[in-house]
Amino acid sequence: MHATMENHGLRRQNGIVAGVCGGLGAFFGISPFWFRLLFVILIIPGGAPGVLPYLLLWIIIPRKR
Repeated sequence: MHATMENHGLRRQNGIVAGVCGGLGAFFGISPFWFRLLFVILIIPGGAPGVLPYLLLWIIIPRKR
């Protein structure tokens, strides 16, 4: 794989908790704020709808090198 192609993949960025929202924001080209807001809204009805996807993404998405 070419070095420049690796930069276009989904990677966790330096962020507030684990970099998941920063990585998603960079990948989709939008502000990480919107992903943070989404996860906060998903946490409101009881936690699991927001926490579980966040934890899964934290495990699945590799760290930025």
